[in-house]
Amino acid sequence: MAETYAIAWRRMAELPDGEAGKLWLYGVARRVLANHRRSERRRLTRHTELTGEIEELYTAPSRHSGRHDVDEAMGMLSGSDRELLALALWEGLDPGEIATVLDCSRNAVRIRLHRARRRFAEALEKTRPSAAGFASRPLVEKESG
Repeated sequence: MAETYAIAWRRMAELPDGEAGKLWLYGVARRVLANHRRSERRRLTRHTELTGEIEELYTAPSRHSGRHDVDEAMGMLSGSDRELLALALWEGLDPGEIATVLDCSRNAVRIRLHRARRRFAEALEKTRPSAAGFASRPLVEKESG
């Protein structure tokens, strides 16, 4: 109703007198509702499309996938480490650009990025205990004699 009256107010010069004015307002209200319905249909269609894309991108990975290990390792990091790694790796920003985003010096970003990468590597090792154990075993067993 408010939108119908706002349109009537803006187009006051076109508003007919008497009974024709009431019918004109009904016509305006009808078009306002039609526009609202079209907008709602577009919104729902886009919502369905985005939901499908999200489900495709973020399906639950299998336990054996490397992506799950990375997600788990990222979850073990602090929020600031995750943000820093995301800006560097996923967004592709260089330390100067990250410094601008975070409002700190380029040198501080380099140091923080180095530490975040180290903590990520440690977290990734925790998510892959079998890989860590395998790497520590010798490749060739020594014969005792």
